Amino acid sequence: RNWHPLLPDVVARMAEDGIQRAVAFVTSAFGSTSGCRQYLGDIERARAAVGPGAPRIHKLRLFFNHPLFLSAVTDHARAALHELDDPAPEQVHVVFTAHSVPMSMARCSPYEDQLRESARLVAEALGTPHWDLVYQSRSGRPEHPWLEPDVCDHLRALHAAGNQRSILLVPLGFLSDHMEVLYDLDVEAREVAQELGQSLARAAAPGTHPDLVAMIRDLVMEQVAPEGPRAVSGVLPPAPDRCAPDCCVPARPRP
Repeated sequence: RNWHPLLPDVVARMAEDGIQRAVAFVTSAFGSTSGCRQYLGDIERARAAVGPGAPRIHKLRLFFNHPLFLSAVTDHARAALHELDDPAPEQVHVVFTAHSVPMSMARCSPYEDQLRESARLVAEALGTPHWDLVYQSRSGRPEHPWLEPDVCDHLRALHAAGNQRSILLVPLGFLSDHMEVLYDLDVEAREVAQELGQSLARAAAPGTHPDLVAMIRDLVMEQVAPEGPRAVSGVLPPAPDRCAPDCCVPARPRP
């Protein structure tokens, strides 16, 4: 979508190679305009550019509550606990982070609910009752409201409230340790924690964790044998195979 090989070029090559059907794995576990809806539009525009010979492309479902996604996040979070001064679960405050989005997007999508469900399930697996969901990487016009609190503001709020627990940052909304994770958490958030005297560690994103790789296979096999069971954790149902036409379409912010 944003770098080579770009989707229209790849779809054209697939058509040349005679591929008629394909599945698309989008590396966002949570439903939102930018994390799901825009990719559906990108796929259809690429197919339209190629023409009648373009393969049919089916986007795999969201995986916010797939047990293998959650186990990959939990495994990396548990490993990071050993970097803290006191890794005992009752002495750790887990701060889950995700990319902030405009409130206009959040209101028309399951983004917040799915993030909170994933965070709750990982916190339960870690055995800590102390956790929060916060956001990072805000952009856009300052007069347009976005999801809050910001991770750095939240660290300051915990300190002001007298929270003496060690802090574990878990980049729940990201699959890889890319630049936003590295800068927002390993540079900016760490500088704030050092300034406040907080013991802080950051869990790795799922990346190429074996459970995440196995999850991708599971999602593909659901399409091969659609009558089979859908792996899911928690109380929310699995995400549907196909989004409703009006899902995650935000109202335009006022100028």
